[in-house]
Amino acid sequence: MKFMKLGSRPDTFYTSEDLRCVSSEVSSDYTIHVSGSKYLLHKFPLLSKCLRLQRMCSESPESIQLPEFPGGVEAFELCAKFCYGITITISAYNIVAARCAAEYLQMSEEVEKGNLVYKLEVFFNSCILNGWRDSIVTLQTTKAFPLWSEDLAITSRCIEAIASKVLSHPSKVCLSHSHSRRVRDDDVSSNRAAATSRGWWAEDIAELGIDLYWRTMIAIKSGGKVPASLIGDALRVYASKWLPTLQRNRKLVGKKAGSDSDSDTDTSSKHRLLLESIISLLPAEKAAVSCSFLLKLLKAANILNASASSKMELARRVALQLEEATVSDLLIPPMSYKSEMLYDVDIVATILEQFMVQGQTSPPTSPLRGKKGMMDRRRRSRSAENINLEFQESRRSSSASHSSKLKVAKLVDGYLQQIARDVNLPLSKFVTLAESVPEFSRLDHDDLYRAIDIYLKAHKNLNKSERKRVCRVLDCKKLSMEACMHAAQNEMLPLRVVVQVLFYEQARAAAATTNGEGKMTELPSNIKALLAAHNIDPSNPNAAAFSTTTSVAAPEDQWSVSGLKSPKSKLSGTLRSKLAEDEEVDDRFMNQDGGGRTPSRFKAFCAIPGRPKKMFSKFLSINRNSNDKTVI
Repeated sequence: MKFMKLGSRPDTFYTSEDLRCVSSEVSSDYTIHVSGSKYLLHKFPLLSKCLRLQRMCSESPESIQLPEFPGGVEAFELCAKFCYGITITISAYNIVAARCAAEYLQMSEEVEKGNLVYKLEVFFNSCILNGWRDSIVTLQTTKAFPLWSEDLAITSRCIEAIASKVLSHPSKVCLSHSHSRRVRDDDVSSNRAAATSRGWWAEDIAELGIDLYWRTMIAIKSGGKVPASLIGDALRVYASKWLPTLQRNRKLVGKKAGSDSDSDTDTSSKHRLLLESIISLLPAEKAAVSCSFLLKLLKAANILNASASSKMELARRVALQLEEATVSDLLIPPMSYKSEMLYDVDIVATILEQFMVQGQTSPPTSPLRGKKGMMDRRRRSRSAENINLEFQESRRSSSASHSSKLKVAKLVDGYLQQIARDVNLPLSKFVTLAESVPEFSRLDHDDLYRAIDIYLKAHKNLNKSERKRVCRVLDCKKLSMEACMHAAQNEMLPLRVVVQVLFYEQARAAAATTNGEGKMTELPSNIKALLAAHNIDPSNPNAAAFSTTTSVAAPEDQWSVSGLKSPKSKLSGTLRSKLAEDEEVDDRFMNQDGGGRTPSRFKAFCAIPGRPKKMFSKFLSINRNSNDKTVI
């Protein structure tokens, strides 16, 4: 840190009772009251350098009052010692106070050449603004004198100096030894090497208050030389420094946000202003900040009850890179600590809606063809090359968009598994999130089934229609064998879902069965038609096979297929109990047959014998004996 010494006389100020005096052979003849303190000084040294004191002395020759002196007693005594020629030291820590006090006392060149204002300006421009750490410390001290610092252009000059150093090459910046990356005096090269690292400035300017930080970052961004990724890193450093307590103690902050206390309200307002300022500084580029950082800001926005526009802006930015998020990132606490729900599901639904809207604007997947057929060969060749390049680019963009939706679908299913444990989660919100993902983006439904299973276990008071509504989004054709075996035993599932699970599983088993000649067993025509109606190709053994996806679940939510040695006993018993209790489904199938024989046939179909061929033979014989069709 640079400093400047002025004057050569020793310090002769002393305190006598409640007075501040100067040791001198000449008696004091002037009393000055400054911010509650009383000084007994001499007119000549003070009036010779302070124009304001000259004017005030003419009105009140014995005593004057300086109640609102900038910088208080310390700054006044600094100026008074300068007038007496006593040695004073000026550095980045007190130059702002000294400059404001000198301006207040009008210690300018009009009164005396080489006065305090002139000396301070020379030191400020030649030393303070040229030093990196000096500029930051000086800028921090302007918080105590906001109006004076603005009028004297101290704040703006410090901000410009800091921004210019960030925009210039780090090797050209004068770094003091008190820099945050300080090293030993004999290792200057290491200090310089550390300074040349990218983003070397982020930690230092993070010490600024949000108002000064915002103005500094605006100046840096307006220079146009710092990459958006470095701007994003700097914002992340600043947020991690000033927002950690908000994320660790949500309930405490929530109470403060809802408190009527003035101090609590002021604290919450300051935090909210800080957060919204960070949001306004986010670069427009997509990859400037990580999705995880954006979601952390969104969590803080909910806790602090930030403006709706700020939260919507964060939701829009998160949607642009939602495929990068994790399930834990999406577990956003509700706006109020009094909320019965564990997480804010609505904001996640808004993010998904934004993601789907942005996905609809993806580029076309086929090249545009020209309408004119008569063209020059050379022009046609170049045009074909351009079209080919555009087509390849559009294919890459479209492929990326499709891949993103696949990742987001898996993310949503994992998120559903987490929120499904919340006993206060409404059915409509769970179903809305489950249906927000396009059907094609779910390659399998194992994770979705796991989420539905968890929800049904946590909400055992759901009626039949509500359980059917939860399972409506589930596609049984996309369940793995393990999921099918678990679903066949699941007492919480509606009967219709269990029947579909068993049917598709037996259909896949029958399609995969081969005869002794190594060829596929020929299925009856009506079974083929039934399989085709459900988009199952009996000639392709792997047509309906899907790999099991991995998902983190609690031990009690893991699937268990133990005890399934005999499909006859366990599965048949499950279906019988479901058929007995689900009268609504029984009545629906009975109405399909006027003779009332359909239920027994339906039970016979669902009894799942040991071999798939026998089941299909029985089902075939049933259909041959009846002219009516049974709808499953």
